[in-house]
Amino acid sequence: MSSPTQTPRIDQPVEPASATVQHGAKAHSDGGWDSKVPVQTRSARPQSGDIDDFPTVTGREVNWKFAPLDKLAPLLAGGLDGSAYPFLATETDGADVEWGRSDDPRVGTAGLPEDRAAAAAWTARDAVLAVTIKATESYESITITRSDFGTQPRAAHTVVTAEPNAQGIVVIDNRGSALLSENVEIVVGDNARLTVVSLQDWADDTVHVSTQFAEVGRDAFLKHVVVSLGGDVVRVNPSTHLGAQGADTEMYGVYFADAGQYIEQQVYVNHDAPNTRGRVNYKGALQGQGAHTVWIGDVLIGRAGDDTDSYEQNRNLVLTDGTRADSIPNLEIETGNIQGAGHASATGRFDDEQLFYLQARGIPEEEARRLVVLGFLVEVIQKIGAPELEERLIAAVEQELAEGRTVLVAPSAEADGSDA
Repeated sequence: MSSPTQTPRIDQPVEPASATVQHGAKAHSDGGWDSKVPVQTRSARPQSGDIDDFPTVTGREVNWKFAPLDKLAPLLAGGLDGSAYPFLATETDGADVEWGRSDDPRVGTAGLPEDRAAAAAWTARDAVLAVTIKATESYESITITRSDFGTQPRAAHTVVTAEPNAQGIVVIDNRGSALLSENVEIVVGDNARLTVVSLQDWADDTVHVSTQFAEVGRDAFLKHVVVSLGGDVVRVNPSTHLGAQGADTEMYGVYFADAGQYIEQQVYVNHDAPNTRGRVNYKGALQGQGAHTVWIGDVLIGRAGDDTDSYEQNRNLVLTDGTRADSIPNLEIETGNIQGAGHASATGRFDDEQLFYLQARGIPEEEARRLVVLGFLVEVIQKIGAPELEERLIAAVEQELAEGRTVLVAPSAEADGSDA
């Protein structure tokens, strides 16, 4: 007996009489229309915390086309170790650092993965490192030092929360060897002011993928800084959602790639509320055969983003032959009622006029080149607002120029930290 005809639900598409014809055109014989159209914009990417919701990465995807997939393969396959790991944390009365369960309710409050690497780490987490900046009268400062991940494929999940009206800085200082995919969530409460610094001073064999999500509250401010100096492959993708009126963000990046090193940053600012402001400024230097950097900057000004003020830029300084810097700024605007929006990108060698100016005043060429590079990168380093850390990074850049590798010396304050 034949079954009765079923009326499709309102959300259920009705198959046309001929699935191979749309508006008089015929579909290709190798598949349907929907499955063959790639995602064209950052805002349209699917989001999920389940690795099975993301197909195998082929390298043809727009967000993976530059990455060395052979080195990243262990972090894309799943089955990562997401257990707790040892770390050091500076002590302060106005901040808490604690391990939470994998089902901690704070997980997912800032965003969800948009690619397979982040979903693999999300799926594998067994513990969550929770950092909370309390609303006190003082400016709180805390440094999390991580150096014992080992060389097996690992996953990590961190949630940084600034309570409403809180103010402070959180530094995540990465060292040693690692094969790590992680998610970092940042939640900035209403009227809070928070700085988060992600410092990649890894050993030369490290492969690190970090997806960082931020949710900024009403009239709140987030300064987000990415510093990538060490490691073999380092891929840090920070995104900030300005979803409340008056939300403000400044996103800075400094990176220095040596021979054979790959450093990538994909930055996203989503203006999703009125009167929001965004500033993105990333600067990098490259030296040595095979040094490769990638910067992709996406800014979305949504329909609710009236009176938005947004600007992003990327600058790359090429120091030797044999390097490659890919820089791709993108801007989507869905409303005409904005204060302003723009983007810029430039990659080039030394400015001969600057060198001539310095040499004409008796400065040797080698020293002149060092001063030019320092001046180029220090502009961003000084935006951090932590003098001791800024001095460390300036010394690290000088060490890069002198030896082609980074040596960072921990400040004495970290010696007073305790195991958390």
